[in-house]
Amino acid sequence: MPDAEGHPDLAEMELGKVLAALADPLRRTVVRELAAAPTGTARTCSSFALPVSKATVTHHFRVLREAGLIQQVNRGNSRMATLRRADIEQRFPGLLALLAAETPS
Repeated sequence: MPDAEGHPDLAEMELGKVLAALADPLRRTVVRELAAAPTGTARTCSSFALPVSKATVTHHFRVLREAGLIQQVNRGNSRMATLRRADIEQRFPGLLALLAAETPS
């Protein structure tokens, strides 16, 4: 069962939800940027400078969180996102390497 913030545990991460989350190019960009950063890097949603409204950014991060791709924690008046790198690699080996090899459009 997902925690109070909507983060599924490792066993609950479903391939269909992960692929649906990654179907959007903006969400793939977020995951790709977090994957390229050092392990444990935490960034605010606004630091990605996505070309959409704040409400849409919130939606994209909710989809990524509920799929299990990112972990979000509250830090003051903002939320910090980190990639669940170890969980992704354990559950879906090679997925992050495929994303890193993709040429952004």
